[in-house]
Amino acid sequence: MALNLTLKPFERIVVNGCMMRNGGRKSTLTIENRADIIRETDLLKPEAAVTPVRAAYFLIQSALVYPERRDSLTKAAQQQLAKLATVFTAELSSHVFEAANNVSQGEYFTALRDLRPLLKREVEVLGPAGLDPVSPEDLPRIHR
Repeated sequence: MALNLTLKPFERIVVNGCMMRNGGRKSTLTIENRADIIRETDLLKPEAAVTPVRAAYFLIQSALVYPERRDSLTKAAQQQLAKLATVFTAELSSHVFEAANNVSQGEYFTALRDLRPLLKREVEVLGPAGLDPVSPEDLPRIHR
């Protein structure tokens, strides 16, 4: 099944490790085969990886964006996810296990999406002050 990706003017995306920028007009791309794709708005900046869930998210995101470093990043992400597995309630820890499973299958974007509820829970528990230097509005938005 093809993925239709509508890009805003000058919006950036990463496709198989290559950063691309849309031109000055809204456009739609149709991705007809398997590719690692992430929008710039879904990327977490390195300085924002200040909590355990954000650290796992950043490692998975890095595995998606840097295919040449994927082996070491995947191993580090799995180790970080293993630490998270015992922290959350059974309901929330299921997201950790889903993310770990998706990482092991090379489905990095899906793993990032699995962590979204945990990112929201961190904001609820720590509050905006505990997440400095980024506000909750700066969390990556995961869609697809």
